[in-house]
Amino acid sequence: MYSIRPGPGPRAFQAAFKASRKCNTNQQIQCRKTSNQPHTKEPDFYKKLWIGCFLSVSASAVVFYGSRRLGLLGVPSESPAVQVQAKIEKPRKSKSLSKEENRDTISSQHVQVKQSWENPGVYAWGSNSGRVVAPNSDEALIKFPRRIPFFDGLLLRDVKLDRDFGAAITENGDLLQWGTGYSKDSKQPVPTLTGKGLTSLTISRDRIIALGSNGKVYSLPVSQSDQATGPKPLEDSWIPFWTSRSQISYRGLKPTSTSWGETVLSISSGLDHVLLLTSSGRVFSAASSSSEFPSQGQMGVPGLTWSHRPPGPYDQPHEITTLRGFNIVSIATGDYHSLALDKEGRVFAFGDSLSGQLGFEPSSAFSFIDAPYLLPIQKLYEGTSLLPRVTSISAGGANSFFTIEATRIARAGEKPSSSELSRITADTWTCGQGILGTLGNGRWTHMQGTPVKIKALSNLFEYDEKANAVVPIRLKRLSVGSTHASATMDNVTHVRAGLSTSTDSANDTNWGADVLWWGGNEFFQLGLGKRNNVATPLYLPPLDGVEKGRRREEHRFQITPRHVGKVGERKVSFEQRVECGRMISAVYSGV
Repeated sequence: MYSIRPGPGPRAFQAAFKASRKCNTNQQIQCRKTSNQPHTKEPDFYKKLWIGCFLSVSASAVVFYGSRRLGLLGVPSESPAVQVQAKIEKPRKSKSLSKEENRDTISSQHVQVKQSWENPGVYAWGSNSGRVVAPNSDEALIKFPRRIPFFDGLLLRDVKLDRDFGAAITENGDLLQWGTGYSKDSKQPVPTLTGKGLTSLTISRDRIIALGSNGKVYSLPVSQSDQATGPKPLEDSWIPFWTSRSQISYRGLKPTSTSWGETVLSISSGLDHVLLLTSSGRVFSAASSSSEFPSQGQMGVPGLTWSHRPPGPYDQPHEITTLRGFNIVSIATGDYHSLALDKEGRVFAFGDSLSGQLGFEPSSAFSFIDAPYLLPIQKLYEGTSLLPRVTSISAGGANSFFTIEATRIARAGEKPSSSELSRITADTWTCGQGILGTLGNGRWTHMQGTPVKIKALSNLFEYDEKANAVVPIRLKRLSVGSTHASATMDNVTHVRAGLSTSTDSANDTNWGADVLWWGGNEFFQLGLGKRNNVATPLYLPPLDGVEKGRRREEHRFQITPRHVGKVGERKVSFEQRVECGRMISAVYSGV
């Protein structure tokens, strides 16, 4: 900065005034001696000359005075460069992070896993017309994942969701119901069927079918009023030879002609029918709706209609005799069609085929098939060196999905290496309706009969450090709703960070399984915040904080795999699961 020095004050201006007068007098004398012109205009000339000299001298004085005041006199035109000494900033003392805090900082996946352990519960999104997603809200649509407060801290065995009603099984095996389909005044889930030790459930158009741990199957109406006014069966009591009436109305679905020790292992329902799979590999079907009897062959019993049914209850189970002897290990149902998978990896389909969901091109002459039909899976790999085997089936709406493990084999005259022969490729195939993107193959197809591969879920590999080898990435679970679907991948996961000396590094973090979503999104059931349908599987952002503006495209939501953790004061083995329902999606903590 410049320093201000005291100047001479008004004296400088007095000296300048005297000098200017002297200069003007001399100039006047000189002019008079040399001028030969008449002096008629002499006063104006001298006046102008006087003013010019005065102004020039005054300006010089002002510059001189200002220079003195600012200390600029004596400063050379080019000052020598001033040498500046660089000061090195001392390292700041930052707050040291613990190992766990560092893991939280470097990995959002680690935070997700930890939050799922510390805060188990249910997230839901999509249509809220029946107050299922947000029981206490009148919002018609929930665009992003939102927790249902009632389930905070609770573990569930199963969850099924419809636009108008929801059903869940608690950790101790009791049934919870909520939504306007259950009661117009419903504001939160309430227990209905209790004390049965329920393990899983499925829903039809207007009924809930639940499976007990003892193999018993219960069918009860969704409506609270129907449960109160309908016939209530007699129940055994803990007191010998003592029975009592049930508090609510329900019906039992018991397969006939079962062998000793044969029980029902799994159940799956469409809108009007339900399949029951027994421990002996047999499949039974029954009507599951109070308002509609199955009429599109989805029962798998040729000629069975409302007018041509055997005597007895309308919802009595019927064995699908065509499948007898195939040792069925898995069943799946769409709205009006059924799938069955046997131990050898063969798939049977029956029911509605108008959208191609049975695996062949639809025809107006055959709108449905009422007997199991064997899918020609081998044709999908015709001309390749791969031997396919179906490992799982899924269905929903008007769509069917199959996961296939294709093993490399040697062709005639070919001598591949042993490593090539043992290589397995995991693929996912689908057929059915695709106008909303539910096929997941990137195309918008009205109907797809021949199964097509979902490239985003097929031929995937990763390196497994434990196995020290490249392994295929399979699908762990596929949940299919009425128009959308979600795939949980069986990729390598890690949930033991900091639990042992080998995983105690500050940079060792937990991560879960990848989850992808696609299909119809007319009610925001994909959780993207946008209404556009999606024809190619994609990831969602982390569930927590999505509505608070903390979404990051580089971070994706992951499912926490099974782990033994603390819930309150108890140690429990639980995991996160995805459930795609009818225009609704959910993620819950399941035991």
